[in-house]
Amino acid sequence: MRIISCISLLLVLPAIAFITVHEDPTINQIQVIGSHNSYKQAIDPALFTMFKKTDSISASKIDYEHISIPEQLNMGLRNLEIDVYADSAGGRYAHPKGLDWAKDQPAFDASGEMRKPGFKVLHIPELDFRSSTPTFVEALKVLRTWSEAHADHTPVFITLEAKDDSIKKPGFTSPELFTPKVFDELDKVILEHLGKEHIILPDLVRGKYSSLEGAVLHQNWPKLSQAKGKFIFVLDATGKKRETYILNHPSLKGRVMFTNSDPGTPEAAFMIRNNPKDKQISEMVKKGYIVRTRADNDTQQARKNDKGDFNAACNSGAQVITTDYYLKSTHFNSDYAVSFAGGKYYRANPLFKSK
Repeated sequence: MRIISCISLLLVLPAIAFITVHEDPTINQIQVIGSHNSYKQAIDPALFTMFKKTDSISASKIDYEHISIPEQLNMGLRNLEIDVYADSAGGRYAHPKGLDWAKDQPAFDASGEMRKPGFKVLHIPELDFRSSTPTFVEALKVLRTWSEAHADHTPVFITLEAKDDSIKKPGFTSPELFTPKVFDELDKVILEHLGKEHIILPDLVRGKYSSLEGAVLHQNWPKLSQAKGKFIFVLDATGKKRETYILNHPSLKGRVMFTNSDPGTPEAAFMIRNNPKDKQISEMVKKGYIVRTRADNDTQQARKNDKGDFNAACNSGAQVITTDYYLKSTHFNSDYAVSFAGGKYYRANPLFKSK
């Protein structure tokens, strides 16, 4: 398998780009590669064939799958993305309608876990519903088990998308909304099943500073040595949903997750900029923010074997780069797969100069 490696532009970056890094860098001075929709399993071929006949373009965009989360972590990936749906009564996603849209599909939820109350993990209700960790509690237990078996692992970023947008098509389930109460429960579940000792919380980063952003602009992220064996959760949300999570928690006091907040706001610490060619990424990284960007999306770059966005992501200094292709696709012919030099998924950040 041919692996695409980052092309560093260190020789042409201006001197102002560099900030001295000591032997024990802070966690904003590293760069990692991780997966997008990390839990996703393939749509069953019978259902996918039916969907492709009705909407071939949309079908092509979700024609990918991932190995198990422990296998990804064992490879060295250090970012995972998890989509969660609230299901306070249980059973909302226990029998996806897609099971009735095509014949001869494998059984789903044989253990009955999807009928129980609690957050569920899936991509698209009714259609793209197969997950290696169908419940969020199971996902957290998988993370904790792996982490405690690899206690010295470098920090793992978890981008969490709280999904409650309805699909305006007949037959699709309307998700439960993320209210302040639901977000409180989400934080509680993370703490209960992963353990506070395994999490880098916003309160820890804020420390003595009056705002989380103030701490970040003073480089108050934990040292790498302090962050080993831990996870950092980031809520991928903007607008009303982000406001709901922040409500009554200025600077994310008492919250478990960081938020995708804009510079100049008290909660600003972690930014999501999906366009790796965004010129603002490097400036935000140099100021102290942590930024996530993408190497590829909707299978487009992989189908074209186009490494342009990946190289841009590497050179932007964005600390977190997500991909669907740390391994080449098994769904179509392409040599596209991404890693840093030497097949690694973790390295020193190219915008920071080692001392």
